[in-house]
Amino acid sequence: MTIQYPKINNSKNITKIIKKLFFILLGDLLCALAFNVFFIPSKLLSGGVGGLGIIIQYLTGIPTGISVFFMNLPIIVIGAQMVDKEFVSYAFISMFIFSFFLTITNGVSEYFIIDDVLLSAVFGAVLNGLGMGLMFRNRTCQGGLDIIAAILKKKYNLNISTGLMTVNTVIISLSSLLFGYKSAMYTLISLYLGYKILDKVQTGFNVKKNIVIVSDKSQELADSIIQKLHRGVTFLEGMGGYTKENKKVIYCIITSSEVVKLKNLVEEIDPSAFLTINDVVEVKGSSFQNVGI
Repeated sequence: MTIQYPKINNSKNITKIIKKLFFILLGDLLCALAFNVFFIPSKLLSGGVGGLGIIIQYLTGIPTGISVFFMNLPIIVIGAQMVDKEFVSYAFISMFIFSFFLTITNGVSEYFIIDDVLLSAVFGAVLNGLGMGLMFRNRTCQGGLDIIAAILKKKYNLNISTGLMTVNTVIISLSSLLFGYKSAMYTLISLYLGYKILDKVQTGFNVKKNIVIVSDKSQELADSIIQKLHRGVTFLEGMGGYTKENKKVIYCIITSSEVVKLKNLVEEIDPSAFLTINDVVEVKGSSFQNVGI
């Protein structure tokens, strides 16, 4: 397998590469601290390749960083065939960095003694979810099952956290046969919280909203949305089920921070307008930047 590293053509590419490397370093450091400060000392199992590394360390004493590195290699090969090479290239770099951080932070738990398993599960989830979310948001990852999740996202549009949670639930369930159900239950709590945080960080807290407006003043509302919110508007042809009158239905996408402004516009122009607002999972095109995988 030949790993193709990103080509540096101009200052824009250099800035992009530096940004990705920064978030790889930050994300991997947060995840490594989550493992060595919270998960491993509290005998939590975690999931993915890192979780398998923890199991190996429990059973054999081999440091997690070493086992994670060797387990990642075949997954990188698979990912190179099924995901774009830039993503896999950064995953390959991240694999080394994560293994390195796991190794050098191995004894840090001696300075942060936490004797509450639930606290370890929760705060470990926060650090781990934040680290993974920052990397996925910038189209990088730690390798391992993250690459498998990226493949599922690309092929089947399966949510990253859903794919990871499904696979890891199987791993944790099997691990419970060795280490008992109590650790497995705490681990599942930690995974669930961590992946919720991952989703929030990856997609951003200012989520997109799908807006549908039925009004007798559609054109005036559309002009106001374009001028004051700077959002594109599409007219859909509709007909009143009772009145049989033809109507122009307004369809547009805005951010959650713009919802209040939109409501005020509608209330000002046509208080009797019919308005629906729904969350949008993903938006591509127009003025919206596609974030993450």
